[in-house]
Amino acid sequence: MTARKRKILIVDDDPGIRASLAVILQSWGFEPLQASNAPEATAMVERQDPDIVISDVVMPETSGLELLSHLKSGDPHRPVLLITAQGSIDMAVEAMKQGARDFLTKPLTDLPKLKSLLDDAEREIELRRKAKRLTTRIETEGVSSDFVGTSKAMREVFALIEGVAQRDVSVMITGESGTGKEVVARSIHRLSRRESKPFVAINAAAIPESLIESELFGHERGSFTGAVATRSGVFEQANGGTLLIDEIAEMPMSLQPKLLRVLADGRVRRLGGNYEFEFDVRVLASTNRDPLKALEEGRLREDLYYRLNVVPLSLPPLRARAEDIPLLVQHFVNEFNVKHRLQIIGVSDEGMAMLRAYPWPGNVRELRNVTERSVVLAKGDWIEESALPPYVRNPALRPEKLVFSVGETTVADAERELILRTLEHAGKNKAEAARQLGVDVKTIYNKLKAYGIEE
Repeated sequence: MTARKRKILIVDDDPGIRASLAVILQSWGFEPLQASNAPEATAMVERQDPDIVISDVVMPETSGLELLSHLKSGDPHRPVLLITAQGSIDMAVEAMKQGARDFLTKPLTDLPKLKSLLDDAEREIELRRKAKRLTTRIETEGVSSDFVGTSKAMREVFALIEGVAQRDVSVMITGESGTGKEVVARSIHRLSRRESKPFVAINAAAIPESLIESELFGHERGSFTGAVATRSGVFEQANGGTLLIDEIAEMPMSLQPKLLRVLADGRVRRLGGNYEFEFDVRVLASTNRDPLKALEEGRLREDLYYRLNVVPLSLPPLRARAEDIPLLVQHFVNEFNVKHRLQIIGVSDEGMAMLRAYPWPGNVRELRNVTERSVVLAKGDWIEESALPPYVRNPALRPEKLVFSVGETTVADAERELILRTLEHAGKNKAEAARQLGVDVKTIYNKLKAYGIEE
């Protein structure tokens, strides 16, 4: 790694050693600072804030180990190398326990090792600074706790969310699986005047056809076999707030006219009930299909589509905004540090390059899952490439690259092809395919059932 005039403080009571080491460090492109004892070193640290400290262990009054302890209490991340002519295994072990980066012995004849240690320390410093800059951007660049991204595509999404949130209109949210459609819906609700009221989501693809009408409209006790108690539907549950109908294009066609009537009337009647309940609900819808293609295929009623699609909002896939990946990863690292009580700083440059090169078929959801896995498996303070899944590190282990022609293939068709190829690559193991795609295994089962593939 190229030196960037980093300051290195040399602490030794021998002026000859300090001078010779300063010459070596200067020749390597560092800015050497000198102190003859621990008090001088402490004052120098306060004034100059060196990036790295190289300290003798045996010094008058205060030892290098005591200085190390003091330095680590002020900045636990500052790299410290200890050097002594009186090295011992016990002393080296104690130094490492207290946080020394390494322990070297005089005379310093192994200069390549010293240079290597300093290069490693520089690399860690730069990675820490990158992680800090990313965290600062997450906190300051208009990025909410729901969304992370500063790409042009996401700035347009943010602007549209802010523009429609206070307008009580229906929004049709489209995008591939894992792009964050429900997150968008929750953000719209959170920024709206309905924020203090309920947010309710229902997934039309995840509910059996025989039950979805009851889920939507509710039922009275005894209205059908199994209706042992009265139950309110999602319109009643969301009254005053926001209702998200996810995967709207998967809703049975036989039910869509009933939904349209309820939306038009603003009243709902439970199954088996005699009374209609008025409701005040903002309805949002989402789908991973192309809505116009769904209309052509007879999956979605035209009148229902136009009622729900007052404002269309399309989410870009992660591969179309790769510049957001470092921000997203750092956001997830910070999140999972809290969850797992860890202190992972971030991802190495090599690891980040691999993450940016991966196509992310499961989008942000998959990236989140991969980041959590990597945080848990990281061997040190950093996520190195070895902590990443094999299929992220090695393109040869990925499912065959998918190429689709714009205008010829729908999002749903692309999703079907991706799921089937990933399943084939995973040896028909649905759990492994779900992991690679960053989705729940139940989603795989539901999709296969929808494709008419029973395995």
